[in-house]
Amino acid sequence: MQKQHKNVLVLSACQATLQTGGVTLILVTGLAGVALAPVAALATIPLTCYVIGSALTTFPASMLMKAVGRRNGFQAGTAIGMVGAGINALAIYLANFWLLCLGMMIMGSHTAFGKYYRFAAADATEANFRAKAISLTLAGGIVGGFVAPEMAKRTKDLFTDHMFLGSYLSLMVVCVVAALVLTQLDIPQLSEKERKEGGRPIREIMRQPVFIVAALSGALSYGIMNLFMTSTPLAMRAHDHHFNSAAFVLEWHVLGMYGPSFFTGSLIQKFGVLKVILAGIVLLFGAVAAALAGTGVINFWIALFVLGVGWNFMYVGGSALLTECHTPAERAKTQAANDLMVFCTMAVSSMSSGMLLTMSGWHAVNYGTIPFLLLASGFTLWLMWLRSNGHSGVAPIVVSAPAPTEAKN
Repeated sequence: MQKQHKNVLVLSACQATLQTGGVTLILVTGLAGVALAPVAALATIPLTCYVIGSALTTFPASMLMKAVGRRNGFQAGTAIGMVGAGINALAIYLANFWLLCLGMMIMGSHTAFGKYYRFAAADATEANFRAKAISLTLAGGIVGGFVAPEMAKRTKDLFTDHMFLGSYLSLMVVCVVAALVLTQLDIPQLSEKERKEGGRPIREIMRQPVFIVAALSGALSYGIMNLFMTSTPLAMRAHDHHFNSAAFVLEWHVLGMYGPSFFTGSLIQKFGVLKVILAGIVLLFGAVAAALAGTGVINFWIALFVLGVGWNFMYVGGSALLTECHTPAERAKTQAANDLMVFCTMAVSSMSSGMLLTMSGWHAVNYGTIPFLLLASGFTLWLMWLRSNGHSGVAPIVVSAPAPTEAKN
């Protein structure tokens, strides 16, 4: 097996553990928050802390990996995950709401490290395999959509006096599995020169059309997906659908998110990254149309499945596009800036989702996505137009000429 294929396999397995942990946290923490919160209005604060922890760690995680390498950085992330899961377990044992908030913030830091698995896959492969590497790495996430619900159900009552204690302890085991898998990762560190070089200022990198479209694809796809996914269980309950129906819809949503990853990279190679991103935007418009067409289970199912596929095309496409606009010395800060935008958008959409649904209803949630989809469409078409007119959308990297040396006598 070629080294690049082995690295992608390892990172895909790590993505499976990351998604297993993430889905488990979402499933149990909301209920744990309800049980421990001093007032009901604070019940979702632990999940908000989770997103905040991710956003705060995005830049430090990327800079650490630039300094010590991908494998050592990811191992540090798994260690942080074990600490966070342990604190969450202790919070359940002590029935301490604010300790749960702290544990979730630390788990968010762990997730920030794991979000770089897709970029590590791109770093470790040849240019013509990068899109496939990112796509196949994310494909590992499909495991979490099916393993996490079962794991949560089987572990939540392990300790009869402390519901969810077993669930958080199981996440420590998941982190240990990830740490063991990571021992097989073999990605060369940056050279000493690349580690010391800062490259261009980040504002210069972010002004490039390619960066703008890549970041918008990642941030808006995640924001819109998060807006829908957070609201769907509540909207289905408001329309008198059974909890099992909501669980069925969300399982198919996760399948839509990660299932296409087995071929998204091939689609990018065949049709080009911008066409795949544009196809993702069209699919998200389709999800909105399905949701607005009615409130039956079939409408929620179609909308959430199509939403997942559209997210996949935009997110994988945006991640692949981002690799075009930086040098190896610049990749840490470029990737960090991109993911910071993703996490900030997620935080805003998480807070907005419940407010829109409560104040204006399910249709308002759907209509609220349309301006952002139009924005993503406009910028993607703009970059396509630039490229059709001979402009790559990437600023030329100017390398300073070495200073002349004195001629020897």
